[in-house]
Amino acid sequence: MKKQGLSEGESASELIDKRITDLGDWRGETLSRMRELIKEADPDVVEEWKWMGTPVWSHDGIICTGESYKSVVKLTFAKGASLDDPAKLFNSSLDGNTRRAIDIHEGEELDSGKFKALIRAAIALNTSAAKAKTKAKRAK
Repeated sequence: MKKQGLSEGESASELIDKRITDLGDWRGETLSRMRELIKEADPDVVEEWKWMGTPVWSHDGIICTGESYKSVVKLTFAKGASLDDPAKLFNSSLDGNTRRAIDIHEGEELDSGKFKALIRAAIALNTSAAKAKTKAKRAK
């Protein structure tokens, strides 16, 4: 059985391209811009397509997802609650113990430098957790 949203032979990057094109409005433009900033912050980022149609960016674990809704593009950071956010970019999912999100509405722009710093902080957190797991395995 073929999973909904997946096309045989298409890479995650191609599926994300398709999602951006299919949106065809400010949400596609916003998702495209955020994707570009993520890649600028981490040229080694891995693009994935999960949960029946959600763009995901990873580096030693999930950095964030990029969801599009009728009135918002939502970037959900998997470990956002553990990240410092001095620029106060997180404006959604603030009550949870793990995730934090950035909701971007039509016409809103994020400061690219501050957003890339948040991406780099998420990567550093993922990388430190991955190193700790490797070290713990070796100790056994």
